[in-house]
Amino acid sequence: MPPIYPFTAIVGQERMRRALVLNAVDPRIGGVLIRGERGTAKSTAARALAALLPHVEVVSDCRFGCDPETPATWCTECRERAARGEKLPVTTRPTSFVNLPVSATEDRVVGTLDIEKAIQRGERHFEPGVLAAANRGLLYIDEVNLLDDHVVDVLLDSAAMGMNIVEREGISFSHPARFILVGTMNPEEGDLRPQLLDRFALSVEIHGIRDARERVLIMERNLKFEVDANEFRNEWLAKEEELSHQIERGRRLVDQVTYTRRDLLSIAALTASLNVDGHRSDLVILKAARAQAAFDGRLAITDRDIALAAELALPHRIKRGPFQQSEVTMEDLQERIAQLQSQAQGPSQPEPVSEAADDSAGQKKKI
Repeated sequence: MPPIYPFTAIVGQERMRRALVLNAVDPRIGGVLIRGERGTAKSTAARALAALLPHVEVVSDCRFGCDPETPATWCTECRERAARGEKLPVTTRPTSFVNLPVSATEDRVVGTLDIEKAIQRGERHFEPGVLAAANRGLLYIDEVNLLDDHVVDVLLDSAAMGMNIVEREGISFSHPARFILVGTMNPEEGDLRPQLLDRFALSVEIHGIRDARERVLIMERNLKFEVDANEFRNEWLAKEEELSHQIERGRRLVDQVTYTRRDLLSIAALTASLNVDGHRSDLVILKAARAQAAFDGRLAITDRDIALAAELALPHRIKRGPFQQSEVTMEDLQERIAQLQSQAQGPSQPEPVSEAADDSAGQKKKI
Protein backbone atom coordinates (compact mmCIF):
# COMPACT_ATOMS: atom_id res chain seq x y z
CA MET A 1 0.00 0.00 0.00
CA PRO A 2 1.46 3.40 -0.98
CA PRO A 3 2.17 5.88 1.85
CA ILE A 4 -0.71 8.20 2.73
CA TYR A 5 -0.19 11.95 3.08
CA PRO A 6 -0.55 12.89 6.79
CA PHE A 7 -3.87 14.44 7.80
CA THR A 8 -2.18 16.90 10.16
CA ALA A 9 0.11 18.11 7.36
CA ILE A 10 -2.79 19.46 5.29
CA VAL A 11 -2.53 23.24 5.08
CA GLY A 12 -5.62 25.32 5.90
CA GLN A 13 -9.14 23.97 5.11
CA GLU A 14 -10.00 24.07 8.83
CA ARG A 15 -13.74 23.53 8.32
CA MET A 16 -13.20 20.45 6.16
CA ARG A 17 -10.79 18.91 8.66
CA ARG A 18 -13.13 19.66 11.57
CA ALA A 19 -16.15 18.15 9.79
CA LEU A 20 -14.18 14.97 9.07
CA VAL A 21 -12.90 14.69 12.65
CA LEU A 22 -16.40 15.15 14.15
CA ASN A 23 -17.73 12.33 11.97
CA ALA A 24 -14.79 10.19 13.07
CA VAL A 25 -15.69 10.85 16.73
CA ASP A 26 -19.35 9.98 16.10
CA PRO A 27 -20.26 8.43 12.70
CA ARG A 28 -23.93 8.65 13.76
CA ILE A 29 -23.80 12.32 12.80
CA GLY A 30 -24.47 11.17 9.25
CA GLY A 31 -21.53 12.01 7.02
CA VAL A 32 -20.06 15.05 5.35
CA LEU A 33 -20.30 16.44 1.83
CA ILE A 34 -17.22 18.36 0.67
CA ARG A 35 -17.89 20.67 -2.25
CA GLY A 36 -15.03 22.47 -3.89
CA GLU A 37 -12.95 23.17 -6.95
CA ARG A 38 -10.33 20.79 -8.25
CA GLY A 39 -7.05 20.40 -6.40
CA THR A 40 -8.21 21.42 -2.90
CA ALA A 41 -7.19 18.22 -1.04
CA LYS A 42 -10.68 16.72 -0.81
CA SER A 43 -9.71 13.11 -1.52
CA THR A 44 -6.33 13.55 0.20
CA ALA A 45 -8.09 14.52 3.44
CA ALA A 46 -10.49 11.57 3.32
CA ARG A 47 -7.72 9.02 2.78
CA ALA A 48 -5.52 10.67 5.40
CA LEU A 49 -8.28 10.57 8.02
CA ALA A 50 -8.82 6.82 7.54
CA ALA A 51 -5.08 6.20 7.87
CA LEU A 52 -4.80 7.87 11.27
CA LEU A 53 -7.97 6.49 12.87
CA PRO A 54 -7.56 4.04 15.77
CA HIS A 55 -7.73 0.29 15.17
CA VAL A 56 -11.12 -1.30 15.88
CA GLU A 57 -12.05 -4.56 17.60
CA VAL A 58 -13.93 -6.99 15.35
CA VAL A 59 -15.14 -10.58 15.33
CA SER A 60 -12.08 -12.01 13.61
CA ASP A 61 -13.76 -14.46 11.24
CA CYS A 62 -16.83 -12.32 10.48
CA ARG A 63 -17.16 -11.11 6.89
CA PHE A 64 -18.72 -7.87 8.11
CA GLY A 65 -16.37 -6.92 10.94
CA CYS A 66 -19.05 -7.02 13.64
CA ASP A 67 -18.28 -5.24 16.91
CA PRO A 68 -17.95 -7.95 19.61
CA GLU A 69 -19.04 -5.46 22.31
CA THR A 70 -22.43 -4.63 20.75
CA PRO A 71 -24.42 -7.81 20.04
CA ALA A 72 -27.47 -5.75 19.07
CA THR A 73 -25.67 -4.70 15.87
CA TRP A 74 -24.38 -8.14 14.86
CA CYS A 75 -24.97 -9.58 11.41
CA THR A 76 -27.31 -12.51 10.85
CA GLU A 77 -24.40 -14.99 10.82
CA CYS A 78 -22.90 -13.81 14.14
CA ARG A 79 -26.31 -13.84 15.84
CA GLU A 80 -26.93 -17.41 14.68
CA ARG A 81 -23.48 -18.52 15.86
CA ALA A 82 -24.02 -16.93 19.27
CA ALA A 83 -27.44 -18.60 19.53
CA ARG A 84 -25.71 -21.98 18.98
CA GLY A 85 -23.42 -21.21 21.92
CA GLU A 86 -20.28 -20.50 19.89
CA LYS A 87 -17.63 -18.20 21.35
CA LEU A 88 -16.83 -15.54 18.78
CA PRO A 89 -13.07 -14.88 18.35
CA VAL A 90 -11.94 -11.25 18.62
CA THR A 91 -9.12 -9.38 16.92
CA THR A 92 -8.23 -5.81 15.96
CA ARG A 93 -7.82 -4.36 12.49
CA PRO A 94 -7.04 -0.97 10.93
CA THR A 95 -9.91 1.29 9.96
CA SER A 96 -10.82 0.37 6.39
CA PHE A 97 -11.00 2.88 3.54
CA VAL A 98 -13.49 1.92 0.82
CA ASN A 99 -13.72 3.91 -2.39
CA LEU A 100 -17.09 3.64 -4.15
CA PRO A 101 -16.80 3.91 -7.96
CA VAL A 102 -19.22 6.21 -9.78
CA SER A 103 -20.39 3.25 -11.90
CA ALA A 104 -21.53 1.22 -8.84
CA THR A 105 -24.93 -0.46 -9.09
CA GLU A 106 -27.37 -1.06 -6.22
CA ASP A 107 -26.44 -4.77 -6.03
CA ARG A 108 -22.75 -3.87 -5.87
CA VAL A 109 -23.49 -1.52 -2.97
CA VAL A 110 -25.89 -3.56 -0.81
CA GLY A 111 -24.84 -7.10 -1.78
CA THR A 112 -26.87 -9.95 -3.26
CA LEU A 113 -28.77 -13.01 -2.08
CA ASP A 114 -28.39 -16.18 -4.19
CA ILE A 115 -32.04 -17.11 -4.73
CA GLU A 116 -31.15 -20.19 -6.82
CA LYS A 117 -29.22 -21.80 -3.95
CA ALA A 118 -31.98 -20.93 -1.54
CA ILE A 119 -34.64 -22.61 -3.69
CA GLN A 120 -32.66 -25.65 -4.87
CA ARG A 121 -30.59 -26.45 -1.76
CA GLY A 122 -32.35 -24.55 1.00
CA GLU A 123 -29.16 -22.61 1.71
CA ARG A 124 -29.01 -18.90 2.37
CA HIS A 125 -26.00 -17.43 0.61
CA PHE A 126 -25.24 -13.71 0.81
CA GLU A 127 -22.56 -12.06 -1.30
CA PRO A 128 -21.38 -8.94 0.56
CA GLY A 129 -21.27 -5.56 -1.16
CA VAL A 130 -19.58 -2.24 -0.57
CA LEU A 131 -21.57 -1.55 2.61
CA ALA A 132 -20.16 -4.72 4.19
CA ALA A 133 -16.59 -3.74 3.37
CA ALA A 134 -17.15 -0.22 4.74
CA ASN A 135 -18.59 -1.29 8.11
CA ARG A 136 -16.55 0.20 11.00
CA GLY A 137 -14.53 2.12 8.39
CA LEU A 138 -14.69 5.10 6.04
CA LEU A 139 -16.75 5.03 2.83
CA TYR A 140 -15.51 7.57 0.30
CA ILE A 141 -17.59 8.65 -2.71
CA ASP A 142 -15.76 10.85 -5.19
CA GLU A 143 -17.95 12.83 -7.61
CA VAL A 144 -21.03 11.87 -5.60
CA ASN A 145 -23.13 14.18 -7.77
CA LEU A 146 -22.43 11.87 -10.75
CA LEU A 147 -23.61 8.74 -8.91
CA ASP A 148 -27.08 7.39 -9.65
CA ASP A 149 -29.60 9.10 -7.35
CA HIS A 150 -31.12 5.80 -6.27
CA VAL A 151 -27.73 4.44 -5.21
CA VAL A 152 -27.00 7.63 -3.24
CA ASP A 153 -30.37 7.25 -1.51
CA VAL A 154 -29.57 3.64 -0.53
CA LEU A 155 -26.19 4.71 0.87
CA LEU A 156 -27.69 7.53 2.91
CA ASP A 157 -30.44 5.26 4.26
CA SER A 158 -27.86 2.72 5.42
CA ALA A 159 -25.71 5.45 6.97
CA ALA A 160 -28.73 6.75 8.89
CA MET A 161 -29.89 3.31 10.12
CA GLY A 162 -26.46 1.81 10.71
CA MET A 163 -27.78 -1.43 9.22
CA ASN A 164 -28.05 -2.96 5.75
CA ILE A 165 -31.06 -5.23 5.21
CA VAL A 166 -31.39 -7.20 1.98
CA GLU A 167 -34.65 -9.04 1.23
CA ARG A 168 -35.38 -11.16 -1.83
CA GLU A 169 -38.27 -13.57 -2.37
CA GLY A 170 -39.03 -13.84 1.34
CA ILE A 171 -35.37 -14.38 2.31
CA SER A 172 -33.77 -11.76 4.51
CA PHE A 173 -30.19 -11.01 5.55
CA SER A 174 -28.90 -8.10 7.62
CA HIS A 175 -25.52 -6.84 8.72
CA PRO A 176 -24.21 -3.67 10.40
CA ALA A 177 -23.30 -0.76 8.15
CA ARG A 178 -21.82 1.84 10.48
CA PHE A 179 -19.29 3.92 8.61
CA ILE A 180 -17.93 7.42 8.24
CA LEU A 181 -19.54 8.69 5.03
CA VAL A 182 -17.52 11.20 3.01
CA GLY A 183 -18.76 12.51 -0.32
CA THR A 184 -16.87 14.97 -2.51
CA MET A 185 -17.92 16.85 -5.61
CA ASN A 186 -17.09 19.76 -7.88
CA PRO A 187 -20.20 22.00 -8.16
CA GLU A 188 -19.10 22.99 -11.66
CA GLU A 189 -20.06 19.47 -12.78
CA GLY A 190 -23.62 19.66 -11.45
CA ASP A 191 -25.23 19.61 -8.02
CA LEU A 192 -27.15 17.05 -5.99
CA ARG A 193 -30.92 17.17 -5.81
CA PRO A 194 -32.07 19.17 -2.75
CA GLN A 195 -33.59 16.02 -1.19
CA LEU A 196 -30.24 14.22 -1.33
CA LEU A 197 -28.26 17.29 -0.34
CA ASP A 198 -30.25 17.58 2.89
CA ARG A 199 -29.53 13.95 3.77
CA PHE A 200 -25.83 14.72 4.21
CA ALA A 201 -25.52 15.82 7.82
CA LEU A 202 -22.66 18.27 7.33
CA SER A 203 -21.53 20.19 4.28
CA VAL A 204 -18.37 22.17 3.62
CA GLU A 205 -17.62 24.48 0.72
CA ILE A 206 -13.88 24.79 0.16
CA HIS A 207 -11.80 26.94 -2.15
CA GLY A 208 -8.18 27.21 -3.13
CA ILE A 209 -6.08 29.08 -0.56
CA ARG A 210 -5.34 32.65 -1.62
CA ASP A 211 -2.58 33.45 0.88
CA ALA A 212 0.77 33.25 -0.98
CA ARG A 213 2.75 32.02 2.03
CA GLU A 214 0.32 29.15 2.65
CA ARG A 215 0.43 28.22 -1.04
CA VAL A 216 4.23 28.06 -0.79
CA LEU A 217 3.89 25.84 2.29
CA ILE A 218 1.63 23.49 0.34
CA MET A 219 4.23 23.18 -2.42
CA GLU A 220 7.08 22.61 0.00
CA ARG A 221 5.26 19.88 1.93
CA ASN A 222 4.09 18.08 -1.20
CA LEU A 223 7.58 18.11 -2.71
CA LYS A 224 9.06 16.68 0.51
CA PHE A 225 6.38 13.97 0.50
CA GLU A 226 7.18 13.06 -3.12
CA VAL A 227 10.94 12.86 -2.43
CA ASP A 228 10.64 10.56 0.63
CA ALA A 229 7.10 9.78 1.75
CA ASN A 230 8.15 7.61 4.70
CA GLU A 231 10.51 10.22 6.11
CA PHE A 232 7.84 12.89 5.69
CA ARG A 233 5.29 10.73 7.52
CA ASN A 234 7.77 10.16 10.33
CA GLU A 235 8.12 13.93 10.75
CA TRP A 236 4.38 14.18 11.33
CA LEU A 237 3.98 10.91 13.25
CA ALA A 238 3.78 12.55 16.70
CA LYS A 239 0.98 14.89 15.60
CA GLU A 240 -0.85 12.07 13.82
CA GLU A 241 -0.74 9.89 16.95
CA GLU A 242 -1.87 12.79 19.13
CA LEU A 243 -4.91 13.42 16.93
CA SER A 244 -5.67 9.68 16.76
CA HIS A 245 -5.65 9.43 20.56
CA GLN A 246 -7.86 12.53 20.82
CA ILE A 247 -10.41 10.97 18.44
CA GLU A 248 -10.29 7.69 20.38
CA ARG A 249 -10.90 9.55 23.64
CA GLY A 250 -13.76 11.47 22.02
CA ARG A 251 -15.39 8.21 20.95
CA ARG A 252 -15.33 6.99 24.55
CA LEU A 253 -16.77 10.25 25.89
CA VAL A 254 -19.39 11.18 23.29
CA ASP A 255 -22.24 9.16 24.81
CA GLN A 256 -21.54 10.76 28.19
CA VAL A 257 -21.80 14.34 26.92
CA THR A 258 -24.84 16.06 28.41
CA TYR A 259 -27.06 18.94 27.33
CA THR A 260 -29.73 21.13 28.91
CA ARG A 261 -33.14 22.26 27.76
CA ARG A 262 -31.58 25.69 27.25
CA ASP A 263 -29.19 24.11 24.73
CA LEU A 264 -32.08 22.52 22.85
CA LEU A 265 -33.99 25.82 22.81
CA SER A 266 -30.89 27.57 21.46
CA ILE A 267 -30.63 25.06 18.61
CA ALA A 268 -34.35 25.18 17.82
CA ALA A 269 -34.49 28.99 17.93
CA LEU A 270 -31.47 29.25 15.66
CA THR A 271 -32.81 26.92 12.96
CA ALA A 272 -36.31 28.42 13.17
CA SER A 273 -34.96 31.98 12.84
CA LEU A 274 -33.06 30.97 9.69
CA ASN A 275 -36.16 29.36 8.14
CA VAL A 276 -34.51 25.95 7.84
CA ASP A 277 -36.90 23.32 6.49
CA GLY A 278 -37.55 20.14 8.48
CA HIS A 279 -35.98 19.00 11.73
CA ARG A 280 -32.94 17.04 10.56
CA SER A 281 -30.68 20.06 11.04
CA ASP A 282 -31.64 20.37 14.73
CA LEU A 283 -30.65 16.77 15.43
CA VAL A 284 -27.46 17.09 13.39
CA ILE A 285 -26.39 20.22 15.29
CA LEU A 286 -26.98 18.50 18.63
CA LYS A 287 -25.00 15.40 17.63
CA ALA A 288 -22.15 17.45 16.16
CA ALA A 289 -22.03 19.72 19.23
CA ARG A 290 -21.75 16.67 21.49
CA ALA A 291 -18.98 15.28 19.28
CA GLN A 292 -17.16 18.62 19.45
CA ALA A 293 -17.38 18.64 23.25
CA ALA A 294 -16.16 15.03 23.45
CA PHE A 295 -13.27 15.77 21.08
CA ASP A 296 -12.25 18.65 23.36
CA GLY A 297 -12.48 16.34 26.39
CA ARG A 298 -15.59 17.96 27.93
CA LEU A 299 -18.79 16.34 29.20
CA ALA A 300 -21.25 19.17 28.50
CA ILE A 301 -21.92 21.21 25.37
CA THR A 302 -21.56 24.99 25.21
CA ASP A 303 -22.94 27.74 22.98
CA ARG A 304 -19.64 27.68 21.12
CA ASP A 305 -20.07 23.95 20.39
CA ILE A 306 -23.54 24.69 19.02
CA ALA A 307 -22.20 27.50 16.81
CA LEU A 308 -19.34 25.34 15.52
CA ALA A 309 -21.79 22.54 14.71
CA ALA A 310 -24.28 24.90 13.05
CA GLU A 311 -21.49 26.31 10.89
CA LEU A 312 -21.20 22.87 9.29
CA ALA A 313 -24.85 21.76 9.41
CA LEU A 314 -26.65 24.83 8.04
CA PRO A 315 -24.94 26.23 4.90
CA HIS A 316 -26.51 23.68 2.52
CA ARG A 317 -29.91 24.00 4.20
CA ILE A 318 -30.38 27.78 4.36
CA LYS A 319 -32.51 29.01 1.48
CA ARG A 320 -33.28 32.54 2.68
CA GLY A 321 -32.57 34.83 5.57
CA PRO A 322 -29.80 37.12 6.74
CA PHE A 323 -27.01 34.75 5.62
CA GLN A 324 -28.33 34.13 2.12
CA GLN A 325 -25.75 36.28 0.36
CA SER A 326 -22.82 35.69 2.70
CA GLU A 327 -20.90 32.76 4.13
CA VAL A 328 -22.14 31.47 7.46
CA THR A 329 -19.39 31.91 10.05
CA MET A 330 -19.11 30.56 13.56
CA GLU A 331 -18.90 34.12 14.94
CA ASP A 332 -22.14 35.12 13.16
CA LEU A 333 -23.94 32.09 14.55
CA GLN A 334 -22.60 32.53 18.07
CA GLU A 335 -23.76 36.15 18.08
CA ARG A 336 -27.17 35.12 16.77
CA ILE A 337 -27.51 32.46 19.48
CA ALA A 338 -26.71 35.07 22.14
CA GLN A 339 -29.32 37.44 20.68
CA LEU A 340 -31.99 34.74 20.60
CA GLN A 341 -31.24 33.73 24.18
CA SER A 342 -31.52 37.31 25.40
CA GLN A 343 -34.90 37.62 23.68
CA ALA A 344 -36.21 34.32 25.03
CA GLN A 345 -38.92 34.40 27.66
CA GLY A 346 -38.92 32.13 30.68
CA PRO A 347 -37.03 31.43 33.89
CA SER A 348 -33.54 32.82 34.27
CA GLN A 349 -32.19 29.37 35.12
CA PRO A 350 -32.36 26.82 32.28
CA GLU A 351 -34.59 23.85 32.91
CA PRO A 352 -32.55 20.66 32.53
CA VAL A 353 -33.72 17.99 30.13
CA SER A 354 -35.16 15.05 32.03
CA GLU A 355 -36.29 11.52 31.30
CA ALA A 356 -39.93 12.49 31.96
CA ALA A 357 -41.72 15.71 31.13
CA ASP A 358 -42.43 16.43 34.81
CA ASP A 359 -38.96 15.51 36.11
CA SER A 360 -37.46 18.46 38.00
CA ALA A 361 -34.51 16.73 39.62
CA GLY A 362 -32.10 19.11 37.88
CA GLN A 363 -30.07 16.36 36.27
CA LYS A 364 -28.88 16.61 32.66
CA LYS A 365 -30.02 13.93 30.30
CA LYS A 366 -27.67 11.65 28.40
CA ILE A 367 -28.57 10.39 24.96
